[in-house]
Amino acid sequence: MTQKILNGILLDEQTELSLHDLCVACSSSEQWIIELVEEGALEPVNLHTTSYQQTEWRFSADSLQKVHTAMRLQRDLSINLAGVALALDLLEEIEALETRLKCLK
Repeated sequence: MTQKILNGILLDEQTELSLHDLCVACSSSEQWIIELVEEGALEPVNLHTTSYQQTEWRFSADSLQKVHTAMRLQRDLSINLAGVALALDLLEEIEALETRLKCLK
């Protein structure tokens, strides 16, 4: 039997990724991530601070999953970035509603 050794990093809610780290983790270009931010599909945690330099942007660990979902939407369904932003918003809304429903039960 062959064994595979996987290396990874455990991310928690407090983990923040730089723009470069997010690009490396998702194997995507900085320009594509910047376009996601411009479309409103993704928001750096420090976007509204005094520093607007993209190199200083920080992203929450949740952004990693969001970027992966955006990549799949574009790849599998050929959705443009505006459509990706809308789909991500709707998916978040569905998740929030499901959470509320579970609390009410």
